[in-house]
Amino acid sequence: MANSGIFWALLGAALSAGLAGAGSAIGVGIAGRSAAGVCTQEPNMFSKVLILQLLPGTQGIYGLLIAFIALSQMGLLGGGANMDMSLTTGLMYFAACVPMAIGGLVSGIAQGKCSVAAIGLVAKRPEQFGKSMIFPAMVETYAILALLVSILAIFGIG
Repeated sequence: MANSGIFWALLGAALSAGLAGAGSAIGVGIAGRSAAGVCTQEPNMFSKVLILQLLPGTQGIYGLLIAFIALSQMGLLGGGANMDMSLTTGLMYFAACVPMAIGGLVSGIAQGKCSVAAIGLVAKRPEQFGKSMIFPAMVETYAILALLVSILAIFGIG
């Protein structure tokens, strides 16, 4: 039970990177299928639909950032890790990583679905590309909020 704190802290960091990365992979995959379909009919639309496909990929980056920040704060990235971390501290790190883990998973998938609709809009009305980016970007707001909550929570752990 002496090292259970570090287990929970590492689990939180791993879930942040893993679940947010999974959300991005699913979202980018969903949008990619739509983008590929558009490109079969309109190959000149590649760059526009690629940008819309890539938007859900940011959640994975945010999740990885939270994992790196948490591991750094635990001392695992620079040496001096507290392998005898208390259970309370470990659970605090775990809880601090959860917003990004869940927020990244859910928003990555939702943003991918929204990107599909935006890709459909651009396929029919290429001049609406700028406006079409706003729809999936609105979903991004919630990934950023999860990122901020996790950052503030991690730095709040004494």
